Amino acid sequence: MDIPSKYIASSVEDKWYDYWMKNKYFHSVPDEREPYTIVIPPPNVTGVLHMGHMLNNTIQDVLIRRARLQGKNACWVPGTDHASIATEAKVVAKLKEQGIDKNSLTREEFLAHAWEWKQEYGGIILEQLKKLGCSCDWERTSFTMDPDLSEAVIKVFVDLYKKGLIYRGYRMVNWDPEAKTTLSDEEVIHEERQGNLYYLSYKIEGSDDTLTIATTRPETIFGDTAICINPNDTRFTHLKGKKAIVPLCNRVIPIIEDEYVDVEFGTGCLKVTPAHDENDKVLGDKHQLEVVDIFNDDASLNSFGLHYEGKDRFVVRKEITKELDEKGFLLKIEQHLHKVGTSERTKAVIEPRLSDQWFLSMEELVKPAMKSVLEDGDIKLYPKKFENTYRHWLENIRDWNISRQLIWGQQIPAYFYGDGKEDFVVAETIEKALELAKGKTKNASLVESDLRQETDVVDTWFSAWLWPMNVFDGIRNPENEEINYYYPTNDLVTGPDILFFWVARMIIAGYEYRDEKPFQNVYLTGLVRDKQRRKMSKSLGNSPDALKLIETYGADGVRVGLLLSSAAGNDLMFDESLCQQGKGFANKIWNAFRLIHGWKISETAEQPEVAKIAIDWYQAKFQTVLAEIDDHYNKYRLSDALMAVYKLVWDDFASWFLEMVKPEFGQPMDAKTYRAVINAFENNLKLLHPFMPFLT
Repeated sequence: MDIPSKYIASSVEDKWYDYWMKNKYFHSVPDEREPYTIVIPPPNVTGVLHMGHMLNNTIQDVLIRRARLQGKNACWVPGTDHASIATEAKVVAKLKEQGIDKNSLTREEFLAHAWEWKQEYGGIILEQLKKLGCSCDWERTSFTMDPDLSEAVIKVFVDLYKKGLIYRGYRMVNWDPEAKTTLSDEEVIHEERQGNLYYLSYKIEGSDDTLTIATTRPETIFGDTAICINPNDTRFTHLKGKKAIVPLCNRVIPIIEDEYVDVEFGTGCLKVTPAHDENDKVLGDKHQLEVVDIFNDDASLNSFGLHYEGKDRFVVRKEITKELDEKGFLLKIEQHLHKVGTSERTKAVIEPRLSDQWFLSMEELVKPAMKSVLEDGDIKLYPKKFENTYRHWLENIRDWNISRQLIWGQQIPAYFYGDGKEDFVVAETIEKALELAKGKTKNASLVESDLRQETDVVDTWFSAWLWPMNVFDGIRNPENEEINYYYPTNDLVTGPDILFFWVARMIIAGYEYRDEKPFQNVYLTGLVRDKQRRKMSKSLGNSPDALKLIETYGADGVRVGLLLSSAAGNDLMFDESLCQQGKGFANKIWNAFRLIHGWKISETAEQPEVAKIAIDWYQAKFQTVLAEIDDHYNKYRLSDALMAVYKLVWDDFASWFLEMVKPEFGQPMDAKTYRAVINAFENNLKLLHPFMPFLT
């Protein structure tokens, strides 16, 4: 048999993967063995494989393949997340290219386009995971908007509403003017930015006096409904009970007093814009001020903005500054460093906005999730340092805004039958809703066409928080064989950036719906950064093409490269030379195989004493390293486990052991030694298999 001198990954990988798939080696059904379950953090259906996915899924594959080697019934459930905001944006962009405006379509028409988009692009990332060697149970692939999964989401919404935990409220929310939807507080990133403080002069009604306010947003003066001073501020005693005139629009507004005003900040006079600032809204409610909303949903100004109507807020900021200056209202501009909220998804600057939204009351729901992680240790976080982050979030939790002004997602099961704020019912189907509405209105002649379903959908995370239960149909059929066998799952591997969004919420849902934790251990990977410690991103252009890496170094080489640079919870400085090291390691093992394969065997030759000693030494060494590796696995130190196998194979096996036992030049090897060498080699491959599945 002619063996190539180098290991050629490309000739091996597709062959073996097809073989594994054909023989259904990754498929699991409940049986008498101990289960070992992992659910994949479902990547966005819009996604393509990036370095973070590569690391995260390599770690999951290492854990699942090791469980198989231990004789457990290993089940790794794959799937994708419908990612409302990101996907809807992609579909809207595609429609735009075709000259179609989203607003000209009915809900059904838009959804047809979205599903078509999903069919075309939605599975790309899962196919790419196969190239990496991921041994998911592909027959179980789930999607967060599959009909049965969606049915469960609606069921949970109705249940929480009946329990009094979901309510509708008119609140100040985070508005993303690009996606045209609200976001929860956790989806807003607060960035320090260099801005300006604009000092503006307001006339006092009926006198020549003026007062000065400082604002970072001069365009919002059209929404001013009061000026507020601190009652203890002696500088402004003369203003008490008077009225001010807003520049340009000449609206007359009261001067109110409240200790909320910081005497030290700005000028000590605060303009109050209840429609566009959360703190101003609190002041407005307290002092019963008028609320003037000056923005359209794309953050352009509406008719309250006078001659600026229809212009974008940032364009208006430039133009109004010029006008205020020309008309003598602008006194000075100072540079000012301040925090700006931006949308995690679209990067747009967030606009605080008042609107009717659906909220989930969190205060009671979080208690079991606090207890299980922070008191009982039922769920362990690796590394432990993230417990502080977890505690901080849950202790400061606010009610969750779960409605989104989108079409792609599960439509909220609320049905309106009148114009009043309370004229609605919540039910799983329109038939049930009609019964409830008839009962509530005492109007037996109501028909289905009298009901209007809420147009908002639920937040994507509201379906993702049910993932470990939903993939086993545990919400709709809570006593089915699969949920009882596979749940709670064992390990969750994810990034610390979604510890709150997803991990904490899955824990909350697990206790609420199964009175049980959803998983035992959470392994939090670091972020993948480049050698300059910058986060890898498309916009920086510092993220290598994942598939190209696999093509160049082989999947095993890339897996080794990623794991050698990755310690749990610490950011990983990715260096492509580590993949080269992984490729070199694969070659080293290949050459060891070629050496062994080339020996001639004699059934009659005596075993030399030196070979006997070498075999005993290597077996002892192997057992020591095996115990060390198990310890590393138990502490989720996977890079250390790999390093231990690496040294065992490279140093102890290839450099020492094979040299000690190899026969003299031209002589055959005795069969006893040969069998021991083959046995040692196979054991090495078993240890290596979770890390380098194709080669082994």
